[in-house]
Parts: sequence; structure tokens; C-alpha cells
Amino acid sequence: VFHPEGKLVIRNAEYARDFSPIDKNCTCYTCQNYSRAYIRHLIKCNEVLGIRLTTVHNLHFLVDLMKQVRNAIMENNFSQFRKEFFARYKLIS
Repeated sequence: VFHPEGKLVIRNAEYARDFSPIDKNCTCYTCQNYSRAYIRHLIKCNEVLGIRLTTVHNLHFLVDLMKQVRNAIMENNFSQFRKEFFARYKLIS
């Protein structure tokens, strides 16, 4: 799933007991109602709900990212925004 710091691999064992949301600052339905541990459990059990919840989060993330991009363009600050985004966006586990 997408996270402000990079791609989060929710299937990893480290999230089995992580009861925090995917992103604590996200306002999507998934982050407001479900934990990383529960979503990991759903995905590991091949439950469709796990994929749906991650999709809801990912779409929310991308829509929000595009809002930030548009704002940066309108403020004539896209280069700086891009540098800052890619400086923090990495593959995280």
C-alpha cells in the first residue's frame, strides 16, 4: 500500500501485531477504521475485503497526492515539492 514514506508491504510479518492504521495522518475510511494487523490478516487469508480496503486507501492517497501536486504547480513550487516528495518516498517494509 502507499504511504507518505514509501511503499508499505502489509503482508510482512512485522505487521501481524501492529494495531495502528496504515497511515496515522490519513483520513480515508480504511485508516479511520482498520489496523495494519487486521488488513494483513485479511490479505493472508485471501479475503477480498483486504484488497478492497487497501484499494480504498491507495485511491485516497493518490487523489490527495494529486491535490498537493496541483497546489504546488499553482504556487509555482513544483520542483521543490517533487524533490521533497522523492527524498522521503522509499521502499519501506
